[in-house]
Amino acid sequence: MKAGEDLNTLTKADEWFKNPNIFTNIIAGLIVSIALIPEAVSFSIVAGLDPMTGLYTPIIMTITIAFAGGRPAMISGTTAAMALVVVDIVKYHGAEYLFAATILMGIIQMILGYLKIGRLLRFIPNSVMIGFMNSLAILLFITQLKNIVGISNATYFYVTFTFLIILFAPRLFTTIPAPLVGLVIMSLVYFFFGGKVMTVSDLGTIKSQLPVLHIPNIPFTLETLKIIFPYAVSMALVGLIQSLIVARILDNYTETNSNKNRESFGQGISNLFTGLFGGMAGCAVTGQSIINVQMGARARLSTFSAGISLIILVMMFGSIVNEIPMPVLTGLMVFVAYNTFDWRSFKYFKRAPKSDMITLSVTMLVSIITSNLALGAICGIVAAIITFAVKISHIDVTKRKTEADHITYHISGQLFFASIESMLEQLNYDDNESHVTLDFKHAHLWDSTSVSAIQTAILNLEKHDKTVKIINLNSNSTEMLERMTKIRVENSQSK
Repeated sequence: MKAGEDLNTLTKADEWFKNPNIFTNIIAGLIVSIALIPEAVSFSIVAGLDPMTGLYTPIIMTITIAFAGGRPAMISGTTAAMALVVVDIVKYHGAEYLFAATILMGIIQMILGYLKIGRLLRFIPNSVMIGFMNSLAILLFITQLKNIVGISNATYFYVTFTFLIILFAPRLFTTIPAPLVGLVIMSLVYFFFGGKVMTVSDLGTIKSQLPVLHIPNIPFTLETLKIIFPYAVSMALVGLIQSLIVARILDNYTETNSNKNRESFGQGISNLFTGLFGGMAGCAVTGQSIINVQMGARARLSTFSAGISLIILVMMFGSIVNEIPMPVLTGLMVFVAYNTFDWRSFKYFKRAPKSDMITLSVTMLVSIITSNLALGAICGIVAAIITFAVKISHIDVTKRKTEADHITYHISGQLFFASIESMLEQLNYDDNESHVTLDFKHAHLWDSTSVSAIQTAILNLEKHDKTVKIINLNSNSTEMLERMTKIRVENSQSK
C-alpha cells in the first residue's frame, strides 16, 4: 500500500484480501478478538448490563462494519465512551429501552453519513479531540472508584497488580496484548490463592450462545420516542466523534486516506443491527484497532476475522470468562482510563495558544460536570469558533498622507460582523484632508455586515465634506460590494 493512497480507489477484492496478505489479516483478527473480550465484559458491567450484552456488541459490529465501514482494518465494539453514555438510560429505563435507543442511534448515524457528516471532522480542532479523550478517561476512572474504595484488601491487591502488569507487560510480551497478559496472570493468581472478591458470574453468566433477533420489548409510542431520542442523539454523536478520531489515527499510521462518510454510514448500520440483536451501542475501539494495524492488518478480512473468532471464543470458553475476578476487570478499566488520557496535554497546556487552552478546558469541564461527552465536544467546538472569531476580529488600519489634501487608509484583515467595529473606530473623520482613499489590498469582505460597515464609513466621511475612493479590493469582495450597493471599486484585484 502506497503512502497517501486513497482507499476509495481499491477494488473490492483488494479491500478484503490484499494489504498485505490473507494469513496476516486472519491472524491479526484472531489476536484482536482475544483482546476484545475483557473490555467488552468490563464496559457492559460499567453500563449496568449483563456481560453477554457487551460481548454481543463486538460480535455484531465487527462482522457488519467489515462490509459497511469506510476504514478497512478498523475494529468496532464495546467502548468506554458508549458505556458512559448509556449508563443512565439503563439505570432509569432498563436494557430494552437501550436496545431501542441503539436502533434509533444507528438510524441517526446513517442519516448523518448520508449527509456526509464525515467531512466535518476537519472542523473539530485538535484541542477538542484531546479534551474529549481526556474527559472520557477521567469519567471512566470516576465510575471505577465505587469498585475500589472501601471494598477489601483483596480488591486493592488485584486492582493494583492488574494495573501494574498491564502497564509493564509490553516490555516483556511484544506480540501479546497487554490487557490479556494482565487478565490471565491475575486470574490464575485468584484460581490458586483465592480471595474474597466477586467474579463475573456474580453479575451475569457468560453463555455459549449466539445473539438472536430481538425486537425491543417496549411500547411503541410517542412517549417512548421522547425518552429514547435524547439518548440516541448523544450516543450517535459520541460514537461518530470517537470513530472518526480513530479512523484519522489509523489513516496517519498507515499513510492512507479512508472514506469518513462511508464510515459514518457503516457505524449506523452496525449499531442498527446491534440493537436488533440485543447488544449495547458501540463505536470504533482505539486500542484494538491500533493492535490490528500494528500486526500488519490492512484489509476488511481482519475485521471480519475478529468477529468470527470472537464467536468461536465465546462458544468455547464462555465458562472460563465467568470465573474472572471483578477487581481484575476493574484494574483493566483503570488502565484503560490511564492509557486514554493524553498525558502530553500538560505540555500542550504550557505551549499551546491561549485560545487552544480555553477550548480544551471548556470541553473537559462541560464533559466532566455534566457527564455528557457529546455536550462537552459541542461546547468545545463553539468555544473554538468564538476564540477564533475574537482572534481575527482585529483590523489593522494605517494612515498615510499621500498628497497635500489627500490621505490614504490601508486596511488589513478579515472584515465580518465581529471585526467591523475595529475598522470603524480607527477611521478619523475630523482630518483636514478633503480626499480620502480606502485601500483594501490586504482585506477581505465575508458578509453583508462588512458591506454595511463600508457604507457607514463612506457616509460618515462624506458628512464631513470628504470625497471617498475605494481601491484594491479583491474580485470576490468587489463583486459582493457592487452587487449590494452602488459603490464602485477602482483597481480591483483579480483574486
